[in-house]
Amino acid sequence: MTDTTDDIAEEISFQSFDDDCKLLGSLLNDVLQREVGQKFMEKVERNRVLAQSACNMRMAGIEDTAELLDKQLASEISKMTLEEALTLARAFSHYLNLMGIAETHHRVRKARNINHLSKSCDDIFNKLIQGGVPPEELYNTVCKQEVEIVLTAHPTQINRRTLQYKHIRIAHLLEFNDRPDLSHEDREMLIEDLVREITSIWQTDELRRHKPTPVDEARAGLHIVEQSLWKAVPHYLRRVSTALKKHTGRSLPLTATPLKFGSWMGGDRDGNPNVTAKVTRDVSLLSRWMAIDLYTREVENLRFELSMSRCNAKMERLAHEILLKETASEDEHHESWNQQLNRNHPKHYTQQTSALPTQLPAGADLPSCTECNDGESKYPILQFPGTDHMAHNHQDVQSSSSVSSFQDSAEISRKIFENGNASSTNSLPPINLHSAAGGSSSAPSTPRSFMSSQLVAQRKLLTDSQMGKSSFEKLLEPSLPQRPGIAPYRIVLGNVKDKLLKTRRRLELLLEDLPCDHDTLDYYETSEQLLEPLLLCYESLQSCGSGILADGRLADLIRRVATFGMILMKLDLRQESGRHAEALDAITTYLDIGVYSEWDEERKLEFLTRELKGKRPLVPPTIEVVADVKEVLDTFRVAAELGSDSLGAYVISMASNASDVLAVELLQKDARLSVSGEIGRPCPGGTLRVVPLFETVKDLREAGSVIRKLLSIDWYREHIIKNHNGHQEVMVGYSDSGKDAGRFTAAWELYKAQEDVVAACNEFGIKVTLFHGRGGSIGRGGGPTYLAIQSQPPGSVMGTLRSTEQGEMVQAKFGLPQTAVRQLEIYTTAVLLATLRPPLPPREEKWRNVMEEISNISRDHYRSTVYDNPDFISYFNEATPQAELGFLNIGSRPARRKASTAIDHLRAIPWVFAWTQTRFVLPAWLGVGAGLKGACEKGYKEDLQAMYKEWPFFQSTIDLIEMVLGKADIPIAKHYDEMLVSESRRGLGAQLRNDLLTTEKCVLVVSGHEKLSENNRSLRRLIESRLPYLNPINMLQVEILRRLRCDDDNHKLRDALLITINGIAAGMRNTG
Repeated sequence: MTDTTDDIAEEISFQSFDDDCKLLGSLLNDVLQREVGQKFMEKVERNRVLAQSACNMRMAGIEDTAELLDKQLASEISKMTLEEALTLARAFSHYLNLMGIAETHHRVRKARNINHLSKSCDDIFNKLIQGGVPPEELYNTVCKQEVEIVLTAHPTQINRRTLQYKHIRIAHLLEFNDRPDLSHEDREMLIEDLVREITSIWQTDELRRHKPTPVDEARAGLHIVEQSLWKAVPHYLRRVSTALKKHTGRSLPLTATPLKFGSWMGGDRDGNPNVTAKVTRDVSLLSRWMAIDLYTREVENLRFELSMSRCNAKMERLAHEILLKETASEDEHHESWNQQLNRNHPKHYTQQTSALPTQLPAGADLPSCTECNDGESKYPILQFPGTDHMAHNHQDVQSSSSVSSFQDSAEISRKIFENGNASSTNSLPPINLHSAAGGSSSAPSTPRSFMSSQLVAQRKLLTDSQMGKSSFEKLLEPSLPQRPGIAPYRIVLGNVKDKLLKTRRRLELLLEDLPCDHDTLDYYETSEQLLEPLLLCYESLQSCGSGILADGRLADLIRRVATFGMILMKLDLRQESGRHAEALDAITTYLDIGVYSEWDEERKLEFLTRELKGKRPLVPPTIEVVADVKEVLDTFRVAAELGSDSLGAYVISMASNASDVLAVELLQKDARLSVSGEIGRPCPGGTLRVVPLFETVKDLREAGSVIRKLLSIDWYREHIIKNHNGHQEVMVGYSDSGKDAGRFTAAWELYKAQEDVVAACNEFGIKVTLFHGRGGSIGRGGGPTYLAIQSQPPGSVMGTLRSTEQGEMVQAKFGLPQTAVRQLEIYTTAVLLATLRPPLPPREEKWRNVMEEISNISRDHYRSTVYDNPDFISYFNEATPQAELGFLNIGSRPARRKASTAIDHLRAIPWVFAWTQTRFVLPAWLGVGAGLKGACEKGYKEDLQAMYKEWPFFQSTIDLIEMVLGKADIPIAKHYDEMLVSESRRGLGAQLRNDLLTTEKCVLVVSGHEKLSENNRSLRRLIESRLPYLNPINMLQVEILRRLRCDDDNHKLRDALLITINGIAAGMRNTG
């Protein structure tokens, strides 16, 4: 019941949760007794008791005693040595992480044990039918729904993936512990396993010692797919299908995809110079490689399951055709080898292998999280092929769990993906006969007497590799005459597997930048090609009365292919609008037609439209440009090479004009013309959707006008209708708008911008999809998914939605299959409700006027504090660990867009992160109290209370602010000020604390609650349970910051500070 939860107003039973917390806390205590000794543990317990006592006094209203206890705790901490402070920070930090694991497990347990789960498909479908929605309309709406969850690499996931893995193991053990049939011995063994995991966690370094590369971040995203979403998606779709069948009488079509996934990891280059065109290409190919590898495993499992011989005529014909082709191919290779031997010219095998790589493909590496893989993990990890498999053209890998054949992959791949970039090895030594047969490449020459037998062995190897079957596989299958009548499904699926292996091989060659001239019939390019034989198997089973088999593993695989496609998550590209203008400046200057950026908007549109209508490339092949411009042009070239089969949208950040969109369309068109001319055929896939991102308040206010201007241009409107099915996508940003004007004003401007964009598209008969750039914390537009979607303007969610999930929210929502299924279901039902039963608009125009009044007062108050007060920046740097956050190494991009200390250039994540650490959470509430107070003073109190009860958007906004106020802690924030802020600026801190108190009072007046989080007592209870561990870490952070600012080169002090940052993030359950 934190920022990650969607059950904002639901009550839970705490008994089992408390039991899990006590168990994990007791085991951690036992581990620490051994690791740090009894004497220090007494000190740890004393600090905990002091913090607990202060919390109890404060909750009882005895503030004076609470302050005395706080001062005593601070005094104890100030006397600690550096080593003691480090150990205390680690102990409390790990306890908070264990509490978080118990909390997540408790939600999973609760969802599993409740018969009628709210917001589930069954629940919402039933409510809609009961509310008068015709079953046919419900069925069609669900089948046509298009929701896309876009995972981003925003640097807010603070835990190393090593620790994330260990936390997942503990969650699995807690789940096992719930089993009622465990014997006494089993339970004792389980406790031992928990102790081992906790000991391993304690002995593991919590801190990242190096910044992740963009490729590392992309691997983390792919890991989420393999670890959780791969299992969750079929389960989620079964739930949707079962509920549809129950309430409409029809199941969800097998290839329907109400929900898909996208990614920014490796494509988001806005302000991140580490994301290059090469990185984007490599990440895209790596994602395809992993998709093929996952499909290969599933097909192999399916072959063993579908052993039956009964099939329809179409299936039988296909199996027979495959067998005939294989027989003809075998005969051809036999004849080829006989000719080679007769000429005594044994080059055939060498020629077959010389073009193959002697090292693994770029990114052929275990995901970064496998640093925790000690060889005994029960949880499968993606294995990449070893070099011995590369030497055999298409020799089968029988099982992804055959670790021995992959033992060298990690070492080799480090050379390939060092610093996140694939090696540029273009010339590799040919693989000689010894290495091909598994011998040493440096072995002495073989005696002539052995040559003939060796060639026979090589001939066999080549035949097997080219057939894609090992000898062991052949032993499992009957002889040719019997096969069609025995296992047609195995024959067809065997052919599918062979093509998957060849597809994987092709991707490895592409990643190595090696020649790749496979016949297009030998590999899969599109998901439709892979679906064709799978659907044939499904139809055959259904027609033969084996529907129960068809609807098992086979149906799950078909649904995975439909959802994940050939790339798992299509990669969006994002770049700032100014970079495109710089590229066009270089081009127009080279062509001697002026400087593009100096033209007015009308001249830009005239030039861009004219060039877009033309059929010749604009950029001369001889043009020489600076590195930044070249990188932009290279990105468009890669986009042309990969196409819309691999890439999703091209997002333009800081978009403000129609010309920003047309500039990208022109650069994209030019690159596709150039690439198409070079390869002699059309570029793969279609053009990318170009999506303007409106972020600042000014740009949000102009969003509707920009879209109207775009759609009024004949070329653009026809382009949207022809190439994008009459669909315009628009992205709205929550983070920068919040930092620009405060959370309340940002929420209102976002609401109005969405209304205006929807109206603009409706005027031109164009459908619109809104893409929500939401952060994890409430200060950056985060909060419960269901609440957020249900509070959108009417008509803005018409069966389509895109939304980002960032940083720690990705792991919190999708890290476990059980929680992922729940989140996917909530996305589906929330969008369905918003489509069929849109949220109510403001009841009267007066309410909109009241919102404008609150927004104006709120924005003025916010900006006068943050931007106009000359002391604020210095106060911010002194009162928070903002300057020290850069040492965390949690993201590949810089914390600032430009080399400036101004708030304008600080990214929204460190801005929110820093205030979350001090428990002041200022970005989420500053200005809100002033706005609500001003409205009340003007006589709008009753209107505000009516708005809260009747207007979903306003109620959601107030509820989220109330939720975050429940996490704010004035005594802790005051302690930061007293210990760290210059005396001349402490008055500003006192003023801000008064603002917080004003905000609390005004929010309670509007909501009608007596105290914060009254409508979510579970959240309040969970927050209170963390305070005895969280408060000491905050006080410890203050003490460490005080020492570090006098000794800023002390690396041990820096480590201690970073551990406190980790601990506070764990306690607050979010970062930025």
